[in-house]
Amino acid sequence: MRAATSNNTLWQTLALFKPVAYFAGATLALLTCCRLLLAGLYAERVDSAINWLDFIVLGVRADLIQVGYFTLIPLLVLSPLSVVLHKSIAQRWWRRLWTAWFLICALVLWFMEISTPAFLAQYDTRPNRLFFEYLAYPKEVLSTLIHGFTGWLFTGIASTLVFVYLSYRWYKKSEHNFQPRAIKRRYLIAVIPVLIVTTLFGIRSTLAHRPANPAFFAVTSDAMVNSLILNSTYTLEYALYNLKHEAQANRVYGKLTDDEIINEVRKVPYLANLEFPFAEYPTVHYQPASAKRKVPLNIVVILEESLGATFVESLGGKPLTPNLERLKKQGWWFENLYATGTRSVRGIEAVISGFLPTRARSTVKLSGSQRQFFTLADALSRKGYNTEFIYGGQAHFDNMASFFVGNGFQSVIDQDDYESPQFAGSWGVSDQDLLNKLHQRLSQADNSAPQFTLAFTSSNHEPFEFPDGEITLAEQPKQTVNNAVKYADHALGEFFEKAQKSDYWQNTLFLVVADHDTRVYGDELVPVSKFHIPGLILGSDIKPRTISAISSQIDLAPTLLSLAGISAYLPMVGQDLSQPDVQPANRAMMQFGDNYGWLEQHINGPRLTVLHVDKSVKQFRYQSSSQSLAPIEGKPQPEHIRKVQAFAMLPSILYQQRAYFVPRQ
Repeated sequence: MRAATSNNTLWQTLALFKPVAYFAGATLALLTCCRLLLAGLYAERVDSAINWLDFIVLGVRADLIQVGYFTLIPLLVLSPLSVVLHKSIAQRWWRRLWTAWFLICALVLWFMEISTPAFLAQYDTRPNRLFFEYLAYPKEVLSTLIHGFTGWLFTGIASTLVFVYLSYRWYKKSEHNFQPRAIKRRYLIAVIPVLIVTTLFGIRSTLAHRPANPAFFAVTSDAMVNSLILNSTYTLEYALYNLKHEAQANRVYGKLTDDEIINEVRKVPYLANLEFPFAEYPTVHYQPASAKRKVPLNIVVILEESLGATFVESLGGKPLTPNLERLKKQGWWFENLYATGTRSVRGIEAVISGFLPTRARSTVKLSGSQRQFFTLADALSRKGYNTEFIYGGQAHFDNMASFFVGNGFQSVIDQDDYESPQFAGSWGVSDQDLLNKLHQRLSQADNSAPQFTLAFTSSNHEPFEFPDGEITLAEQPKQTVNNAVKYADHALGEFFEKAQKSDYWQNTLFLVVADHDTRVYGDELVPVSKFHIPGLILGSDIKPRTISAISSQIDLAPTLLSLAGISAYLPMVGQDLSQPDVQPANRAMMQFGDNYGWLEQHINGPRLTVLHVDKSVKQFRYQSSSQSLAPIEGKPQPEHIRKVQAFAMLPSILYQQRAYFVPRQ
């Protein structure tokens, strides 16, 4: 009789943990259903990348990690309460606390899952760092959601409220199952540690040396499918966790020491014969200008929002940029130019600072690069240039104003500085307004000092707003990416018609380049074709030339300075493509999530080397005509891998040591 009573008391004690079991089961069911619905939307990619049973099992395993995080907190709270939980008043408080925690977790889980389809369509991955970064800019984000995703926005809000209400009703209806009648303190003290250890094991998910993380679940060559295996709450949490590792983000790609990294980078042919006189600034070297000029040229960079090769017919894209196609015959045209990343601030970082990409946020946003970080503006202001940034939106967006003002830009013009613009949308004034302002500023510039200007367009940004009546639409409805690209090209053509008739044309060097392509996606570890962008240098005495070698955004700044007649000490490790008798490096680097891609020309065609955070290395042959990758069997050459790892790891060293700067002499 006593044994039966004891067993009954044990089960009554365990009943205290029914809420945990109910929540775990409900969470696994919810996340699995959401995952299968998402997989159904991308069934072809999932089917070609992974066995469906493996996909489901791995997904449940990843979800157990999230369940563990959410249940560990109440279990830890329960430990000190176990002394008094045998009393009814303590049990009531425990139930109330658990109800509140359950509803908070349910809200987070559902909100993240209902937000995922739109995020996937835009970025080809589950919500990541961008999801919370843009929360700092509510005006731009809310305007974009209202104009571009109205239906999804209100569906998400309504469904979240309904889900929380139904969850609460379900919990209250089931609450009588959570009310044990007899609890023994000694059973609690024995059971709670077991549950905590079990939960911690679920979070760790493996007996290997390191606990499971997103890289553990990256079992396919399709980054999007790998993200589907996870759940969106976990991917967002991991992105937040990784913020503390940003300074060393790319050290995960290899085991090279700092000295080995620097020596490997200095060994590349176009840097091998240079001197590096500053020990604390290991990449700073003297670059003599290839163009000898009595007076250096003005330099204007027009950074085009999301204008990838996808929209340039001669680069294999759609015929939407006739003005750019016409202008390319008048300057240096880059046929195989590649962006370093997928975001605007990554493009700014590469084009304006010549900085290599990392897994971390762009240096435009990082706190350690807001002062004493190299930019073209910093280098040129030391040469007597007036330096200016012109933008159609709010310059505080993406921390641009802070970064620019702290690193050499003497003037910032943004949306508030336009009087009676022709058109203003969610992301600011139109490209025509922006380029009219650029023309005005260049025409009125003081000729006693050369000018450096960065103009950043924004009309080709979701929700693709631009003035009526300016172009013949490529398609219906009006607000599509194809129409926005056509308008951006129209505004560019108008500007250069005026510029070529102006007084400043003969002493000004222009660079027109995209920050990145639109919606970078693909079923490869690195979708190379979505990094392909147009680039054009023209103006002054520049003679037409086609550069067919594989080039990177980081090569543009050294080349611009050289063509403009500027000799200077620089920390950039990109190549000056204007130097005579120097073979092009024929390579480009690109960061795609956690994957680092290195595209290089070989005898039998371009070859892509991909580094992953687990230090694995894969190689592919890239066929540009079909935009496809074919795996290369066998181990890559160690010398090549060391070079790629060195370039991948270098930016973390330079940022961490505050070494990407030219000391004043």
